[in-house]
Amino acid sequence: MRENPKHIKISEYNYSLPDEQIAKFPVTGRDRSKLLVYRQGEIIEDRFTSLPLYLPQASLLIVNNTKVIQARFLFKKDTGALIEIFCLEPADPADYVLNFQQTAHTAWLCMIGNLKKWKEGDLHKEMDVKNKKVVLTATRNKVAASSCRIDFFWNHPEITFADILEVFGELPLPPYLNRKTQACDKETYQTVYSKVKGSVAAPTAGLHFTPHLLDALKDRNIDRAELTLHVGAGTFQPVKSKEIGAHEMHAEHFSVSHTTLQYSVKHLWEESLTWVRRVAIGVQTVLLL
Repeated sequence: MRENPKHIKISEYNYSLPDEQIAKFPVTGRDRSKLLVYRQGEIIEDRFTSLPLYLPQASLLIVNNTKVIQARFLFKKDTGALIEIFCLEPADPADYVLNFQQTAHTAWLCMIGNLKKWKEGDLHKEMDVKNKKVVLTATRNKVAASSCRIDFFWNHPEITFADILEVFGELPLPPYLNRKTQACDKETYQTVYSKVKGSVAAPTAGLHFTPHLLDALKDRNIDRAELTLHVGAGTFQPVKSKEIGAHEMHAEHFSVSHTTLQYSVKHLWEESLTWVRRVAIGVQTVLLL
């Protein structure tokens, strides 16, 4: 009798990964990263730039076009205590696009770093946004199990929350990198096809693509379809339960355009009725499909 997947023991998947084996910065040239290939029972190592050689011609590449937002706010209290507010998902309005367009006020569900030092009162921070002195105020509401609603207010109604994020926010790098954000991360921690703002972590598999590589795929008649799944902070949540079924999964927001759906269905079959392979880039894309 097959074991119920819910009862799979997490301990069976433990393995050693020394910190020094985790790269702190990406390789120069996105597509120069290593590529592990399993084909016909054989495992070989190559470079990502060779990907077009391993995909069948006329395949359909499906990618996640989400864009990482600068979701970390750092506030300093009068006492000197540093408070980090990590925006998880929009609360009011709950729609990402509408939330980014808000002026003067918006609300997000957030994780709070150093919460014990923020017992009462609002947090304030002043910065220049579009040549205006903008004061951002954060008001804390009731703390839930894993998040807290934070209301953000600012004093210039012509400034949007998207503008606020761009200036006040910092890019949230994965905690396992164990380093501070640097200016180069704004480019290297985004896919070259990122479009729709909302993620707090990059869809990592897509980081290896370059415009040149996408052109090489196109030359092999490999088309590309895009969908959007905003990666949440829960992707970094450690599994603390003994069995996989007891682990509480986080929710994530996604959208698939009507055009993408039509495009995908159209490419299921060629005119010759030959099955067209669909290649999903990344775990999030697989989950959404």
